[in-house]
Amino acid sequence: MADSSASAVLNSGALHQAVLSALNQLGLAVMVKDLSSGRYVYANEAAARLLHAGDDQLEGAQDADIFDATQAVALRAADVQAASMPNGLRSEHHMEVRGTRRDFRVNRQKIELNGQSEPHMLSLWQDITETHQRESQIAQALAQLEQQQKANDALRRDMEDNQVRDTSSGLYHRVHFDEQLRREADLSSREQREFALVAMAIDNMDEIRRLHGVEACERVVESLGRLLRANTRAMDSPCRLGGDRFVVLLSGIGLATAHARMEHLRRHCAEHIVPFNGQQIPFTVSMGVSSFPHTAGIVDELLRSADRALASAREKGGNRIALASIQFVPAA
Repeated sequence: MADSSASAVLNSGALHQAVLSALNQLGLAVMVKDLSSGRYVYANEAAARLLHAGDDQLEGAQDADIFDATQAVALRAADVQAASMPNGLRSEHHMEVRGTRRDFRVNRQKIELNGQSEPHMLSLWQDITETHQRESQIAQALAQLEQQQKANDALRRDMEDNQVRDTSSGLYHRVHFDEQLRREADLSSREQREFALVAMAIDNMDEIRRLHGVEACERVVESLGRLLRANTRAMDSPCRLGGDRFVVLLSGIGLATAHARMEHLRRHCAEHIVPFNGQQIPFTVSMGVSSFPHTAGIVDELLRSADRALASAREKGGNRIALASIQFVPAA
């Protein structure tokens, strides 16, 4: 008895009218199309509003009468696909309606009407243009926030770099270098391993300043900074002490290996030309190499031994590398 009552309610015309009225109030367009002719046989008021047409313009019309040819073909293809699917089809269409670009979400379901032998297509249209616009605005806002965050991160990194790096050469400041040097010395003492220290100076900087000016000297410093960064590893610490003086900590390597690597750098510098104001400025460097623990067993003496070796290289004309003297400890 209950089943027959429910069936009666579901089949009642009053329920159908209530559902259609509710859909209409919600602004959802309801249209029914005769699939054989492609003509709409029913359209509610919401459909007329969404498509900017009167009821008399929709009922009896085909898609080609309402939309352009490309859009009409797309709608026809969606109808054919929906007709072959038992549960219908849900799709989205981006369409030009009376000169306005609109986005629609359309649910299609093949139906059979009472007293009609030909199949029909029921379509429920929802205008989602504003929803897409809001989603697009949110996406743009999120993208802008992400870009701003990246810019802030880059600025923070730049500020951090400026605290530990010289702006002209891109090399570490003395304070950061001293900290790295103490760490390397502690680690090498614990693990009984070597590391090397290189004192370096640009040859004839006073002559470059006299001939080309202060700015040209900065260009030479920039070039040497790039060469140093390219010829050292991530675990090494190249530093600008100031003016024409530099120092490099080479982690975990001995005197011979340090000499070979710095000789490679010295040749690069001698072959490098710095362009400035239409001129080409050559430069060379001199270096003094010391190592822990062979030339010195404490940090301060390691620095002094590298400086003494550098002075020796410069006294011999520059553009060369001198090695610090190895300490020989007599047997007890």
